[in-house]
Amino acid sequence: MEFLLVYIIGAGLYGLLEVIWRGWTHWTMLLCGGACFTLMYVISGSTLPLLMKCLLSALVISTVEFSAGCLVNITFGWHVWDYSDRAFNILGQVCPLFSLIWFGLSLPGLYLCNGLRRLLN
Repeated sequence: MEFLLVYIIGAGLYGLLEVIWRGWTHWTMLLCGGACFTLMYVISGSTLPLLMKCLLSALVISTVEFSAGCLVNITFGWHVWDYSDRAFNILGQVCPLFSLIWFGLSLPGLYLCNGLRRLLN
């Protein structure tokens, strides 16, 4: 039940971030956001130093984003996002700029995960 609640919170927060950032979201991004936040929740409970947790979170988010992008954008052709115009993008699905943004957002995300953990346990 704990992870389901974390997943739902992550899905909602990611959808909200997308609406604030670009004015809209897609239901598949809620699924990705829930998965990413749940994985960050697991990472936040580790004994790694905070900087490593942020780096690992950014890598996890970028990996989920790439995988989802390959399915949603390339395979299904839904065109939910496209980073083709960004430097050093990979198949238009991820790019260093957004990985850096995920790194920065992982800090408050990890603090939120720790707060949720205290609340749920």
